[in-house]
Amino acid sequence: MPTVSVQIVTYNSSADIVDCLNCVLAQTYKPGQIIVIDNASADDTVEQVRSFIKKEKASIELVENAVNTGFAPAHNQALSLSSSDYALVLNPDVRLQPDYIERIISYMEEHPRVGSATGLLLRQSEADTVDSTGLVINSIWRAFDRGAGELAKDWKQSGSIFGPSGAAAMYKRTMIENISVQGQFFDEDFFAYKEDVDVAWRAQLLGWESYYCAEAVGYHKRGWKKGGRSSQPLFIRRKSYINRYKMIYKNLSGLSWLKKLPKFLVYEIASNGYFLLREPKVLGAWREFIKELPRLKEKRNEIKGKLKK
Repeated sequence: MPTVSVQIVTYNSSADIVDCLNCVLAQTYKPGQIIVIDNASADDTVEQVRSFIKKEKASIELVENAVNTGFAPAHNQALSLSSSDYALVLNPDVRLQPDYIERIISYMEEHPRVGSATGLLLRQSEADTVDSTGLVINSIWRAFDRGAGELAKDWKQSGSIFGPSGAAAMYKRTMIENISVQGQFFDEDFFAYKEDVDVAWRAQLLGWESYYCAEAVGYHKRGWKKGGRSSQPLFIRRKSYINRYKMIYKNLSGLSWLKKLPKFLVYEIASNGYFLLREPKVLGAWREFIKELPRLKEKRNEIKGKLKK
């Protein structure tokens, strides 16, 4: 039987983590390892996890980071602590149905080139509404959660996708090792936001497939999106903005993209015009891009090298 580890990164997640862990323990396909990486939560997340471990006598590895290292570095940290055949990257605000892991592993085992998969994620507050059925990327390299806001009844067909949302993504260890760049599966320069899209793009370039399993169901709270952009800290808005350009620089290859250039430029002029007028401080993220450019170039070259093999 292939082994599965479940890894959860927490940050002020005390309202969600116990329910999330209960759902993990209730899985019909038992994970061999459960890892919780806490990114210096200021609430009682750590105490909640400790109490849960004691009460349930659960075998859970809790790691307490002294600082918030970010979503991407913390999940890489968890991956380094496991050697399972599969790793489920799970958000603490996701509740999984008991057969979530079983259904996904069953399909992936039968299809060796499927390196990642996800299920039908529904909005916790609106159980008949889709949160995500995976990721989709459009012709100007903007990524979205597939089916978000649509009725769940319209997404009962399983099939191939661009990649899984990082909220509840199953990754095959052989793929993790194959597509890692500079020893990193998730690009740690992303800190958080779009790191799952970057992984999906890189995996696709290197010949891996991704799958949406409609029968595997979870519920996603996604509370951080409440209040719109204006309520989000500048740091978050900058990361979300600049990480798209980082992933485009790293992963775009060949010359076929040139035919998309006019549409891309129209969008970029409009969107950056908005930021210039309404959120000019977000554009300060370009200082980060310029600073990291030598390292981004190294990563781009390493991906190109993998493509030639």
